[in-house]
Amino acid sequence: MAVPAHSATARWSAALLFGSGAASLVYQLLWIKQLSLVVGVEVYAVTIAVSAFFAGLAIGGAWWGRTADGRAHPLRLYAWLEVAVGVLGVCATMVLPQCAGLFAQLEQHVGWLAWLLPFVLVGVPTIAMGGTLPVLVRASAGDSVAGTGGRLYAANTAGAIAGVLVAPFLLLPTFGVQGSAWAAAAINLSMAAVAWMLDRRHAAASPDVAQECAPTPRSARLALVLYAMAGGIALGYEVIWSQTVVQFMTTRAFAFAMMLAVYLLGLMLGSAIHARFADRVRNGWFAFGMLIALAGLVALLQVSVLGEWLPTLQGRVANVVTELTGNRLAAMCARFVVAAVAVVLLPTVLLGAAFPAVLRLYAQPGRSGRDVGFAVAVNTLGGIAGTALTGFLLVPTFGLVRSLVLLAMAAAVVGVTAVFAGSASRERSRWIVVAVGACSLVLGVLTPPQKLATLLAQVRGGELTYYQESRGGTVAVLAQGQGENRFHRLYIQGVSNSGDTLPSQRYMRLQALLPLIIHRGEPRSALVIGFGTGITAGALSQYPGLTTRVCAELLPAVVHAASQFHGNYRAGSDPGLDVRLRDGRRELLASPQTYDVITLEPPPPSAAGVVNLYSRDFYQLASKRLAPGGILAQWWPIATQNDEDSRAMVRAFLDAFPHATLWTTELHEMLLVGSNEPIQLDAARIAQHFNQPSVAQSLGEVGVASPAALLATWVTDRAGLERYAGNTPAVTDDRPSIEYGTWLRRNEIVRVLPELATLRTEPPVRGADPQLIDAMHHQRDVLFAFYASGLAAYQGDREQWSEALGMVMQADGQNPYYRWIAGGGP
Repeated sequence: MAVPAHSATARWSAALLFGSGAASLVYQLLWIKQLSLVVGVEVYAVTIAVSAFFAGLAIGGAWWGRTADGRAHPLRLYAWLEVAVGVLGVCATMVLPQCAGLFAQLEQHVGWLAWLLPFVLVGVPTIAMGGTLPVLVRASAGDSVAGTGGRLYAANTAGAIAGVLVAPFLLLPTFGVQGSAWAAAAINLSMAAVAWMLDRRHAAASPDVAQECAPTPRSARLALVLYAMAGGIALGYEVIWSQTVVQFMTTRAFAFAMMLAVYLLGLMLGSAIHARFADRVRNGWFAFGMLIALAGLVALLQVSVLGEWLPTLQGRVANVVTELTGNRLAAMCARFVVAAVAVVLLPTVLLGAAFPAVLRLYAQPGRSGRDVGFAVAVNTLGGIAGTALTGFLLVPTFGLVRSLVLLAMAAAVVGVTAVFAGSASRERSRWIVVAVGACSLVLGVLTPPQKLATLLAQVRGGELTYYQESRGGTVAVLAQGQGENRFHRLYIQGVSNSGDTLPSQRYMRLQALLPLIIHRGEPRSALVIGFGTGITAGALSQYPGLTTRVCAELLPAVVHAASQFHGNYRAGSDPGLDVRLRDGRRELLASPQTYDVITLEPPPPSAAGVVNLYSRDFYQLASKRLAPGGILAQWWPIATQNDEDSRAMVRAFLDAFPHATLWTTELHEMLLVGSNEPIQLDAARIAQHFNQPSVAQSLGEVGVASPAALLATWVTDRAGLERYAGNTPAVTDDRPSIEYGTWLRRNEIVRVLPELATLRTEPPVRGADPQLIDAMHHQRDVLFAFYASGLAAYQGDREQWSEALGMVMQADGQNPYYRWIAGGGP
């Protein structure tokens, strides 16, 4: 029995759309990453820039879908679209990172018109992307637009899942950004070649013009409007889920990839399942309305039942995966999948099923390309509006839980409108959807608005003292510890960022004051990138000579939380501190202002997007913002990244700064200090800078009581850093290796710190008298004996820990830093 031509074409079209979807998601991830270099990572900027991607998809879907209906060879049109995506995609990827400076200049001179630049670069290739689905539906649909469209949408989404996973786990670590774009383009060109061969194989072509169709009834147009609203609701859910599920994950790119993959998996499953019987459903309006309304109820229900059971389940699954694979990354990804499935999967299955459901109501076989294109377009445009509305209005105004309730109610309104619009809908079916909406309302009332805040305190442990759900992310402060060692810790998106323990105060004050003290001149201006607890930025106020103090911070809520932390000299309300609410890289791009000192304390480099502040390209930009003799200080968290990633970061720093030194600020932290000019350590000038009363007191409170104690934190010069970095490739914007590095090994500090200790050299201090040298040696011996006790604790050697710490306390028992640790501090 011969296989119908449309059936055979549909199977090939599914394979083509799988490849197309994979390539498209690779481009999307690459461009979002590159757009953050151009417009910054502030949430408004990113949303506007990413909207260009989705706007292009919407335009392409509507335009090429209509065009395909009048083409005799839609497969050829698809082939040319794939060629266009491949060529334009590579071009956009190559040009985008070169536009950061130009965009900053244009924004200063022409304002919002500057946004045409990223809109064109990202939007034009996606116009071609948007046409691939409706064109292949046109080539394959036959008499079943809903069934074929649903299956092809599922295949396209399955490819998108592959792209989401292959980009961070394989392409970016192996080939970098540009290489990943070439890999995606190879997929596009392969799909184009296959489509062209398929077209040549089939002798029969589609009609030259679209078949005559009845005018679109008003009810069908209403279905399209409701589907646009559903798109806004679905993307609104994604905004809320991204801030909800992250409490059970991390801010690493792997976690984001797993969550997005589960989101797409739900859409794929829903579309594939419903496509099998979409044409056999008697009441299409009821099916469509019920799917949207039920998605709202389930989304709300899953958040309302979240509790400590989820971290427990994550831990059990991770243990099983660890036993099976012995791979920490696999175990952590299993944790991410469990969290994403618990929050995201079921609602997205229902939303995915809505695509073939709406095609059943709207699309006609004779104009399948146009109708599918329009359905995708309005849903995408609705998604853009939903993202902006939820992120910029609902969440800041009502919070995450109440925003989710409002979206669930909106979903209920869409569902009820759909069933009442359908003439075939029976009264009973209508009231079923109404009941679903009523359940959403009741559940919304019963779910506490502080549900997520309470859950965070339960999961992380401690007393919640500050909580704000802002457009850029959730910011919370928890009081933890007991007695004299009670402290506060900052959580952004549910992930610990910093705190005000005495060890934390030590390294952050040194982060600010050490480069000022060793500066060979009289520093007058300083920039801190990253406000955090405010301790680093606040310490600048203790240096009397500074006349310009600037801090670049991304989240206003972080600054508002400053009053929760001890030791920051009330930085949040300091009128002398100029807090600029933008990301640090954007600040340096937008302003030609130069500084005597720039100190960097962003989140750990493994967090998604933060690598922009650890790359060679960034350091080269920052070096241009240093005044003559200026110094840049980079926080180096040796305990939170693997040795190979640390080497790559150091190599990037050395490539940008001809003069570099290394200092230790705390057991777990190092400080890279670089300059365009020689870093001269002059004993008299260091003593003069240090002995200013406010500076001496600020550092004395954290255990650095003299110039000798400060110099004791010296580790090595550029030669030592060169030996450490070796031939490791540098972190660059194109190869952001540390963002995609392997998962942190247990007790990695036990490997890294001893190796760095072997690099120790004598600090080249000019004019140092023997008394200063002897005091410095004594302080250094005590400090590294303390470090030895810490390493012994990590290795579980209690005897060596006790012996080393005892020697430290005997030598310098009044040191606040050592006393804090000896007193049992966390």
